Amino acid sequence: VQLQASGGGLVQVGGSLRLSCAASGRTLSRETMGWFRQVPGKEREFVAAIRWSGGNTFYGRAVKGRFTISRNNAESTVYLQMNSLKPEDTALYQCAISGLSLIASEIGNSARYNYWAQGTQVTVSS
Repeated sequence: VQLQASGGGLVQVGGSLRLSCAASGRTLSRETMGWFRQVPGKEREFVAAIRWSGGNTFYGRAVKGRFTISRNNAESTVYLQMNSLKPEDTALYQCAISGLSLIASEIGNSARYNYWAQGTQVTVSS
């Protein structure tokens, strides 16, 4: 599986961005796709995830209510719509895929994801 992430950039506080993560090399059916973010010197943080089968969504506490994850089955693409952005959202955002339909307690564990895209930088200026 290859993942290609895009959509990062510089945005002002309160603005919006939409990240995309396109998967290729495999027909998605039971996978879980997730977004994580990382700031230098800090641990990787879970942002959001979606089960390909069923479309169940999960969010990290810091982004719940502001970010929305969705998928396009035909294009094997996951989107992360980020609204009401804050300076603390500044990070390198990475999408990842697990070959399994992860249970809720595993969704936020980056070690459960097998393939990772290169990161896309999001910078929120105040």
